[in-house]
Amino acid sequence: MSAVIPPEILRHDWDRAELLALFELPFTELLHRAASVHRRHFDPAEVQVSTLLSVKTGGCPEDCGYCPQAQRYHTGVEATKLMSAEAVLDKARQAKAAGASRFCMGAAWRSPKDRDIPKVAEMIRQVKSLGLETCATLGMLGHGQAQALKDAGLDYYNHNLDTAPEHYGDIIRTREYQDRLDTLEHVREVGMKTCCGGIVGMGETREQRAGLLQALANLPAHPDSVPINRLVQVAGTPLHGTALLDPFEFVRTIAVARIAMPRSMVRLSAGREEMSDELQALCFAAGANSIFYGEKLLTTGNPDVERDQALFARLGLRSMQVAAESATVHAEIVEPACGQAA
Repeated sequence: MSAVIPPEILRHDWDRAELLALFELPFTELLHRAASVHRRHFDPAEVQVSTLLSVKTGGCPEDCGYCPQAQRYHTGVEATKLMSAEAVLDKARQAKAAGASRFCMGAAWRSPKDRDIPKVAEMIRQVKSLGLETCATLGMLGHGQAQALKDAGLDYYNHNLDTAPEHYGDIIRTREYQDRLDTLEHVREVGMKTCCGGIVGMGETREQRAGLLQALANLPAHPDSVPINRLVQVAGTPLHGTALLDPFEFVRTIAVARIAMPRSMVRLSAGREEMSDELQALCFAAGANSIFYGEKLLTTGNPDVERDQALFARLGLRSMQVAAESATVHAEIVEPACGQAA
């Protein structure tokens, strides 16, 4: 933290016009402002490294236009049953042996049935017994379900807003925007941390991208992690063939997210496989300080470990866990029902 420039007061009253004004700054000026905010709260040379596991893939009844896991679309993704607690525990042991400190369980559900909660709670308890932090993404939650997961030891819950409120109906019709806000409220009420972001490149306007960030920044508490996904277009989904988002516009979105939510982890999530090293470097310069790590991101690709290690070496970056002398790797996931990342 700078001894001269005081840290920002966390705001929850952002106006759409304010965020649009940031988007419209000259590119280098916007990056300078975002980088200045970033280094007041984080070491700009450190990046949180995350990996993920899906415990139940495909067969989702939702109609999210981007999602290869929706059962109504023909994308080649096969539905699987919920993994057993024993199988999940085995994966968690492997993750811990590889240096993981956080393990997330995600299921492609619209929302879990009450009969599913004890099964997931048992997974959480067993993973927790290994000394790992736990996180999950299971779709919409009721208050009682959130409390049961909290009681089992769940630390984090992921639930994305996806896009601006006014664009939401063009992307999803089986779940209301308020449903997402209600789930986040239930999670906060029971004392769990939130991971919440969205997807850009779904045909939205710049104003709607600002609207997504406005919705996130004006939540009662800023999400602890803000995944910014770049749409991965999958054949068979309605959004396949959407005009590609300009790379500089993606960087602008990262920068405005950093300014609006200065203490949140801003995560490069889905879409990194299609990003050049140069584009990722600009994102880090704009305030991104978290990535998904590994070659598989739910049902879409992700840069492999060797490529990420080489990029870090070229940029002089290091993982936060290595910097903290704890060779740990966070294991997190985005909402599997959406097929993008957290």
